[in-house]
Amino acid sequence: MSDDKGLLRTPGRITREQMNFLEELVEQGRFGSVSEAVRAAIDRFNFRSSSPGGAYMIGEALVGEGDEVAHVDLLIGDKSGPVGLAFANSLTQLSAGHTPLLAVIRPNLPPKPHTVIVPKVTVKNLEDAGKIFGPAQSAVAKAVADAVEDGIIPLEVVDDWVVIASVFVHPKAKDERRIYQYNYSATKLSLSRALESYPPLDKIMYDKDRARHPLMGFRAPRLWRPPYLQVALDNPNIDSILRVVSGIPNNDNIILEAGTPLIKRYGVGVIRKIREASKDSFIIADLKTMDVGKVEVDMAFDETANAVCCAGAASSATIDDFVYEARRMGVYSFLDVMQVDDPVAKLKGLKRLPDGVIIHRAIDVEQRGVEYGWSVIPKIREVFTDKRLLISVAGGIRPNTAQIALDAGADILIVGRYITQSRDVERSVRAFLPLLQGDIDLFRVHVE
Repeated sequence: MSDDKGLLRTPGRITREQMNFLEELVEQGRFGSVSEAVRAAIDRFNFRSSSPGGAYMIGEALVGEGDEVAHVDLLIGDKSGPVGLAFANSLTQLSAGHTPLLAVIRPNLPPKPHTVIVPKVTVKNLEDAGKIFGPAQSAVAKAVADAVEDGIIPLEVVDDWVVIASVFVHPKAKDERRIYQYNYSATKLSLSRALESYPPLDKIMYDKDRARHPLMGFRAPRLWRPPYLQVALDNPNIDSILRVVSGIPNNDNIILEAGTPLIKRYGVGVIRKIREASKDSFIIADLKTMDVGKVEVDMAFDETANAVCCAGAASSATIDDFVYEARRMGVYSFLDVMQVDDPVAKLKGLKRLPDGVIIHRAIDVEQRGVEYGWSVIPKIREVFTDKRLLISVAGGIRPNTAQIALDAGADILIVGRYITQSRDVERSVRAFLPLLQGDIDLFRVHVE
């Protein structure tokens, strides 16, 4: 069967278009029946699977609310492969409080494919066991059976595949009907997602920085939607800094910077003080690292910094170590190229590019009337066209020059004195907000 037209690489529901294609193959004499054609398609899928044992698919779903909420992690695949081995092991290697059990629609009536349930939460008493062996078990088994009837699981594989469902039942769950309903829906949705290879990679890339986990009590901000306003908290007086932070309006496109003078006076521990005052903010630690890059990254990371800044005048070896450690720890790395004669050459000499570059006009230089160095921005963009590189600009940025900086290609506007020395911090910040995008929550769409 060399022509792949109309066939899905993952077996699942047969559409009318696919059915017509299969019927054409039967009419051509290439298969004796549509079922034989479907079996051939499944065999092709199994052969192409990365697993030596054939099909190995993964599904997950969270459904419901309250104590009865259901969360199902699921594996489905061939008995002869790793899923089958895990299935057999689960029934022969028991664990106290997490004893696996075969799912049954009712006693003596298991579904096909055969399914084993593994409790996620430790079963401590008969009440806990009753919820697992009763409504949860029945829900999972019925969902598997209905998935076959609905065409989610192909009929041709029901004797060759097995299912492993890891099931969450909260010890405080009381409503058996909801336990059943939520676990039924979660299992069926997990099966659909497994057979459809959900989620597609483009969805993951689109949603990963927009998403907010419902069980987290804080945000984990990322820089995915420029432009941003970065408020440079340079005043080496913590009381003044906390007053400024309290006056900054909430906005997802505002970054807080623990400035170099502030860190020099109070140490990296000042980052945590800023975090306590603004727990969901993206905070960059302007370390101006010149040596021992890994050490300083770790220090800022331990104090909850989201990003760190290295001096462009540092050696390439220091910068390489700095960027490496930042990536390893999952924080952003920025390179401040203040007083670097050729920023492009400096970047090209690195083993790893940082996440961002800061085009910085120093205060002392600014007071002597030196112009902004924004002309280097298009040169950086031209050389690193295939790289995601945030470009920040700093040095006397005001509302009347901010748009010029953005037009020059800046992603982040770093503003210090205009905001931090203002008598009305909020008003000064709001002067920049029309240049930014709105809060992320305004752009979130509930789809699942």
